[in-house]
Amino acid sequence: QVQLVESGGGLVQAGGSLRLSCAASGPIVSIHLMAWYHQAPGKQRELVASITNDGTINYSDSVKDRFTIARDNANNTVYLQMNSLKSEDTAVYFCNADISPYWYLRATYWGQGTQVTVSS
Repeated sequence: QVQLVESGGGLVQAGGSLRLSCAASGPIVSIHLMAWYHQAPGKQRELVASITNDGTINYSDSVKDRFTIARDNANNTVYLQMNSLKSEDTAVYFCNADISPYWYLRATYWGQGTQVTVSS
């Protein structure tokens, strides 16, 4: 089965940087989209950044000009470079992907999440 595994979370001071990684594995025919979401305590999960198979990128307003999403197609991996981190960025970050594991089948997959904590 398809699996997404995140890494790179941790504790960082305000103004610092982290790089998150998410690797997809399993029977993958095509990856249509990969994205990062985050969820803070007591709040809804929300989109941070996404990238499609044709290279279209979107960012939330709160991370625009601070975060960068990138994709490594050869390794089915997506990255999120987070710079100038703020305490408001503290959340669990989830990898999301829209994948076809077989012909004529398309589904959305989620990773387990990785904690990012920004101290002020």
